[in-house]
Amino acid sequence: MLVVWCPDWPVTAASAAARLAPHQPVAVVEANRVVACSAQARAEGVRRGMKRRDAQGRCPELVVFPDDPVRDARLFEPVAAAVEELAVGVEIVRPGVVAVPARGPASYFGAEERAAERLIDQVADRTGAECQVGVADGLFAAILAARRGVLVPPDGSREFLAPLSVRELHRPAEGHHRADLVDLLRRLGLRTLEAFAQVPEKDVSARFGADAVAAHRLARGQQERPPSRRKPPPELAVTEELDPPVERVDAAAFVARTFADAFHAGLAAHGLACTRLGISAVTANGEERTRVWRCAEPLTPGGIADRVRWQLDGWLSGANRQTQGGRPTAGITLLRLEPVEVVEGHTLQLDLWRGEGRAEADERAARAMVHVQGLLGPDAVVTPVLGGGRDPNEEVRLVPWGDERSPRRDPDPPWPGRLPAPSPATVFAKPLPAKVFDETGARVDISGRHELTGRPCQVSVDGGRPRRVRAWAGPWATDARWWTEPCRRARLQVLLEEETALLLVLSEERWTVEGIYD
Repeated sequence: MLVVWCPDWPVTAASAAARLAPHQPVAVVEANRVVACSAQARAEGVRRGMKRRDAQGRCPELVVFPDDPVRDARLFEPVAAAVEELAVGVEIVRPGVVAVPARGPASYFGAEERAAERLIDQVADRTGAECQVGVADGLFAAILAARRGVLVPPDGSREFLAPLSVRELHRPAEGHHRADLVDLLRRLGLRTLEAFAQVPEKDVSARFGADAVAAHRLARGQQERPPSRRKPPPELAVTEELDPPVERVDAAAFVARTFADAFHAGLAAHGLACTRLGISAVTANGEERTRVWRCAEPLTPGGIADRVRWQLDGWLSGANRQTQGGRPTAGITLLRLEPVEVVEGHTLQLDLWRGEGRAEADERAARAMVHVQGLLGPDAVVTPVLGGGRDPNEEVRLVPWGDERSPRRDPDPPWPGRLPAPSPATVFAKPLPAKVFDETGARVDISGRHELTGRPCQVSVDGGRPRRVRAWAGPWATDARWWTEPCRRARLQVLLEEETALLLVLSEERWTVEGIYD
């Protein structure tokens, strides 16, 4: 595969739409977080995932635009058309990335190097956009090669991928959300793609599941899915005559939404899901436009509607008329969706109880989370991530929805004094004050030898009534930071009469409740 990659495309598209000067630092923000930034902004310290306020604090001249997939797709259409002038079989992976089979351009221009040079010049001449080209066996390796401007020799994809980090498997922009898998692999000591590739596939399947098997194939330099494909039945293609002709973008959005449901229903009836979607349009003057979208995951009705809307928007707006087949001279009268490639639809299997696809439900839930963030801020929706630490409240990090779910501390170090499993089900951000009494009503303390001064019989939590202790275990000293914490510190587990288990901690001569066990 030959991949043409336009760096920071959301920034490029936003700047082009606003007609900004090239030297202006720019960032694209979604849910108050930076999702893309220009090289000038990065030079000032702006990074992806940074809060908008922090980014503007580091770069006061920063121009901020909202994330707009429709804008990105519309302005990327001239780039795809420019590539299509020199190579056949163009497939849009996402706005900013386009792929073609490498054999045709390499044979026509004499070598892959010449084909890469011509494509870079072609895109720059037709659209003014900068791009990089990469060639490798398989789309995954080709995309990573394009990001590095590398032409990988045949059968060399695994050697090229070997030293790269397993973090490359997490590609949210292309629909692969594998932050949890990457985090788990790193905690297991599998930090490079080669280390992951050396694990037997049967062990990966048994331990991690189907998505990890697909990622394992990528790490070995193979295609994400096996090469054998079911040929779509011809009747799965959907054609619709549009009367009156569609000439406006808002009308195209309505057509895309209704058209996508019918197309997806036809595939689902045959137990199939689409991974490469062909979109064709014919105008009243007989002009025909065709584009293929490659998708990382089987498309849901929402995903199909988005791609149809983006493509129609790109054709109708005609962002760059210098490219071959610019804006149509008449409205669209015929629209056709064709499943170029399909897979078994097991990933969209109907939920037994709710009667709807899990993938579609997950997509709607994700959109709802982003909507809440847009109303209340990015910290309104968070996900807990486990990491390293000695105390339960140190091991958990709350990550805003959509951010990379990486632990605050590396879980690999031994962490002496770490609380053994099982961990408390509830961990308080601010520990609750508590008092521990012995059978005489005296306060229980810890001696200099880290022994209890009495048998725990009653515990009072946050000023409440004392409750009888049925069983207890400990104490365990946790003076791991004796150079900064000279006070005695110990943990105690107690089981109260209501079958409530507490994790008590003595620090600075005071008892607190740090967690509750189920």
